[in-house]
Amino acid sequence: MNTEIANAVNAAGDKAQYDTRVKRLLAQKSILAHILVKTVDEFKGMKPEDVVKYIEGEPSISVVPVEPGLANMEKTDATGQRIVGLNTENAEINEGLVRFDIIFYVRMKNGLSQIIVNIEAQKDEPTEYKILNRAIFYVSRLISSQKERDFVNTNYDDIKQVFSIWICMNMDDNSLSHIHLTKDEMLKPCNWKGNLDLLNIVLIGITNEIPEHDEKYEMHRLIGALLSSELKEQEKLDIIEHEYNIPISQEFREDVSIMCNLSQGIEDKAIAKIVMNMYKIGYTPNQIADAVGVSVDEVEAIIKKREPAMA
Repeated sequence: MNTEIANAVNAAGDKAQYDTRVKRLLAQKSILAHILVKTVDEFKGMKPEDVVKYIEGEPSISVVPVEPGLANMEKTDATGQRIVGLNTENAEINEGLVRFDIIFYVRMKNGLSQIIVNIEAQKDEPTEYKILNRAIFYVSRLISSQKERDFVNTNYDDIKQVFSIWICMNMDDNSLSHIHLTKDEMLKPCNWKGNLDLLNIVLIGITNEIPEHDEKYEMHRLIGALLSSELKEQEKLDIIEHEYNIPISQEFREDVSIMCNLSQGIEDKAIAKIVMNMYKIGYTPNQIADAVGVSVDEVEAIIKKREPAMA
């Protein structure tokens, strides 16, 4: 196989694995509880450990299609009764479709009503489209996909409140925005019946620099530490366990370790690609080292390792 193609395939595989680990870590109920406390009014002021119990079942990770008509699955039980739920089965059949990163139900404190929460992780703010437009599409799908699953026929009062929460890394500022429906009176006010709070979009901006641990930036520090490409594995675990009192399971520890290793591997491959591109157009090892920010020895080692493949 052509060396550049092979490298591209390997890099894509590493990125896919890295993205999967990020979603798995964010989908931990203890992490989700911290996010809910800062973004959903129902749980504001509560201790995250007390919110965990309201998260129902196991969050679905990258298995529920966003596309219209595919978010629900339908089957019958042993008695012939129709069962409708989130389409979390046979994901490979719908390979290539866009899927919600993380989606789950949360029981409200009254023990009766539920909300549907979707978490989306972005390495940065997209440039190919406006992120708010995509978020509006996602939150609309979270509403429309409930028909015949969470409400039937014209029972629109049974629609569940939905939250689409977007976490964007590598932002210039730590931010937190809540976008939702509002009502402007153009003439005499009228008290129209209905729920303005059904659609909720939350945009969370996370900078590379992890903020100090205070209440204002508590969630940002947790997510920033968890997904940081700068912190080492043990530094991440120390912050998560000791500052946030989140128990660290062996599975959680392994996901953090693998994510850190993959992150380093992706960075190393990116540096190697830049080094070889500069070398091919005539830059000296000293010039490359100054430009890339690595030692001359590292540059020469990369060239020595990859130069035979260029022949």
